[in-house]
Amino acid sequence: MHSYLKAIGFSEVGSKKELNKILDMVISNYDEKMVVEHDGNHLFAEMSKSFGYDCGITVCGEYDENNEFQMEYYYPYFHGTDVSTKEGVIIEKHAGKESFAGACDDVRIGVTLIFYLLNAGEYLNEKEKGFLAGGDTTVTLSGLAIEGKILLPVKKDRQQVEEDKKTMTNRNHLIAAARNGDEEAMESLTMEDIDTYTMISRRIQQEDVFTIVDSYFMPYGVECDQYNVMGDIVDFVESTNVLTKEKMYQISLNCNDIKFDVCINQKDLLGEPEIGRRFKAVIWLQGFLNF
Repeated sequence: MHSYLKAIGFSEVGSKKELNKILDMVISNYDEKMVVEHDGNHLFAEMSKSFGYDCGITVCGEYDENNEFQMEYYYPYFHGTDVSTKEGVIIEKHAGKESFAGACDDVRIGVTLIFYLLNAGEYLNEKEKGFLAGGDTTVTLSGLAIEGKILLPVKKDRQQVEEDKKTMTNRNHLIAAARNGDEEAMESLTMEDIDTYTMISRRIQQEDVFTIVDSYFMPYGVECDQYNVMGDIVDFVESTNVLTKEKMYQISLNCNDIKFDVCINQKDLLGEPEIGRRFKAVIWLQGFLNF
């Protein structure tokens, strides 16, 4: 059973029999369906059903020679709202099944972003038509969380906020230059890291780490598309699973200047979300390619 089903309001699904009923509902009463012929004679099918605002379950598989659908796998999904990154994206197929992972290097994060591709059918369709070669695509990132916490914001005045923006912009320019082989930029980044380490080592003796670090985006565990994140809450809405009536929070975050949305079951969130507060959680990162 998928670990992140509870994030979209299916926390009470405890048996394979209950899960199969829900999956049969998706297959027989889907909201969206895409069938793509690929690799010669394979018919890849993707069926999605919404169980709440922008969230639901997708079932994927193939049609056999008798035109009967054979389910291969399923996953819970949550669609974000804003474009998160415009950097170039590489798509790779997972080894065990007809699903895909996307990867892109965004200087604002400092690590390669790896996400689970939500619109595999659309991607295969574009690939079969040959529209991907040299095409510009953007990515809308989103995440599912099975537990999270609300933290108070770091107190800053307007001047500090402006200084932080300038520092972030300068650092992004330096990282971009360093990637192109600029040795001066590499040296400047190294000195910045040393200064940051010295500052943190001094302040950590008397302050809590979350008063020093106001946001972060870090890989988590052994699965490459899971991240430990903390970011400022830009907006949030409450949503309800139409089948189970469980409540969810869908939270828009600004994390390291990257905007994305996270969906979490209301009873798994510690604290009350408010605009300006911070959200901290381990998320399963998903991405939707905008062609």
